Amino acid sequence: MIEATVRRAAPRRPSILLSEDDHGILVGLAIRDARRNPEAARLLMEEADRAEVVPAARLPSNVVALGSHVVFTDEAHGVTRTVQLVLPSEADIGQGRISILSLVGAGLIGLKAGQSIDWPTQDGRLRRLSVTQVTAG
Repeated sequence: MIEATVRRAAPRRPSILLSEDDHGILVGLAIRDARRNPEAARLLMEEADRAEVVPAARLPSNVVALGSHVVFTDEAHGVTRTVQLVLPSEADIGQGRISILSLVGAGLIGLKAGQSIDWPTQDGRLRRLSVTQVTAG
């Protein structure tokens, strides 16, 4: 009997850009919250490790950073949302402020308008998040 091999497409992880300030904050948060939110902390560390890090003055205005207002589409559900990416203590989903330690927040950081990323959901499935607009906070 011959077994069929099913190939899964590799998750799409585009290059990302972080300011030196945001990089330091993200690494510190990921380390601090590793026990409370291990999946988001792990993903955030992976993103911090693979990011190109630049001085804050060189970060383009169309790149998602802490404080940015972001319009993105969750391609799995076809839902477009506008959120502000904030520190955990400032998060308020009712006001559209999402924590960098949330799965969506960790997926959006460092992307620029026009980029998409395949990012896990709480249950481990992948969904594509596509950034359409970024405005500085």
